[in-house]
Parts: sequence; C-alpha cells; structure tokens
Amino acid sequence: MSQESKPPQIGITTYGRQQATAVSPLNAYSNAVQAAGGVPVLLPATEVEPQKLLEPLDGLILSGGGDIDPVFYNGSFHPKIYSVDSHRDVFELQIARFALDNHIPVLGICRGLQILIVVSGGTLIPHIPDKYGTSVLHRQEPEPGLWQSTEHIIKINPNSRLAKLIQKTQISVVSFHHQAARKIPPGWHTVAYALKDGVIEAIEHEHHPWAIGVQWHPELSPNDPNHQRIFQGFVRATLSRKNLKIRGVRALSSPTPLHTPDTYGGKPSSSTGSPIPLHP
Repeated sequence: MSQESKPPQIGITTYGRQQATAVSPLNAYSNAVQAAGGVPVLLPATEVEPQKLLEPLDGLILSGGGDIDPVFYNGSFHPKIYSVDSHRDVFELQIARFALDNHIPVLGICRGLQILIVVSGGTLIPHIPDKYGTSVLHRQEPEPGLWQSTEHIIKINPNSRLAKLIQKTQISVVSFHHQAARKIPPGWHTVAYALKDGVIEAIEHEHHPWAIGVQWHPELSPNDPNHQRIFQGFVRATLSRKNLKIRGVRALSSPTPLHTPDTYGGKPSSSTGSPIPLHP
C-alpha cells in the first residue's frame, strides 16, 4: 500500500485524571473518525513535546470533558465548575497551539471548542444560566450532581464552512455543557448560535486551513448525516494535508507549502493567535 493510499491518522485527546464519568465515551469519537475514513489515535495527557506527538499525525480532535481551570483565561472560580484537571489543560493548550500554528486540521468538540477559544486569547462564561437563564437547557440536572445530555436547536451562518458541510442552517444537537464562549479571540468567527438563547455554538478560524469548534457532541449522533458530515469534511482535510506532506517530501529540491487555497481551504497565516501562559 502506498503512503498516499493509507488513511489519515487522527489524534483524539482523552479524559483526564479528574474525569470520573463522561457524557461521550471515547469510542464514540473513534467510531466517528473510522466511519469517515480515518484512523483514530488516542492521545492521553503526556509530557511529550507537541511537535513529536503531532508531526506523525494528520489531524487533531480536541474532545469533550471537564471544565478548564479559569486561571488560564483570567476567570474567577464558580461553584458549578467541575472535574478541573490542570495537567490535561496544559497538555491540550500546548497541542492546540501547535496545531493552529502549523496548519494541522483541528476539530474542537464541546470542551475542545473552549480550548481553542482560551489558547487564542478568548474567555469563557463560567455558568450559562448566570448570563442566559434557563430558557434553553444545555445539559439536564435531574438531581443535584447528576447531569445528563439534552437536545436543542441551533442556527448556523449560511455562509460558513460549517453550513456548507452540514448542508443545513438549522439542526438539532446533542448538548452537555454549562460553560460557553464569551469573548471570541482575533481570527475566529462565531458561525452558529443556540436558537432561543443565543449561546455561541460553533466557531471557525478565518486564516487556518481547517479549524472548527462546535459546542455540541456530533459524535453522539452516529446515524444522523448532518452531524457525520462534520467528521467527513474534517477527515477529507486531513487526507489532503497528508498527501501534500508526502509530495513535499518527494520534491525535496522544491519544498511544497503545507496548504494552499486550492487544496483544503483557507489562506496562509504566519500566526493564528497569541500564545498564552501554560502554567496555572
């Protein structure tokens, strides 16, 4: 089998030390990647340098999980914050920074969207009901300390990459979160909102070839083509990047840029944001 015929390898971050339970099992992410034609590679939080970890891979999925330590976005403690794992935070902020700076396709899911926001200099709402009320439940709490997923409707910008992938501008999503994006950092655009309360539901980077964050869990809708098209588009982008890397290695006398507007979208950018301190 030639290198170009091999499926792309997709790194998927895993739950940290403090994550006792999770709404989405890791095999849901893996199954979505495999169904889209990729090979999932699980990435536990480690001290390995991001370059060594990500260079063999073709794309990165930042998975869901517990809350990000508010110290990383100059936030304040909130009593509803849960499952904070600074070790995982540092690891994911580092690899997200590397992926953004090196034009590696990246998909942030739920917490993963928030990682993309924070690493680029944005901020988070620590508890949605404090700002938006409860007209939309972004997670259910049938009894104190017991949380469950829920569903609601989102509206997508028709001119966004996300809308072109999903082929719709309004869909139902599976939701499990109590935090959300507040300040969108430079270079990112909001491309979807919760229909009733206006919570930010998706972001895209304007310079990066393929960087999208969604606040819901598309991996929990394996039989819904609307959500699986996100993974399909993501894997196509990773395949394009992989093939460009292979051609670049072959043409050593004339190095090939890792991306062009005609391959997997976007425009070259020397930077996708300002790094943040990665130590609490």
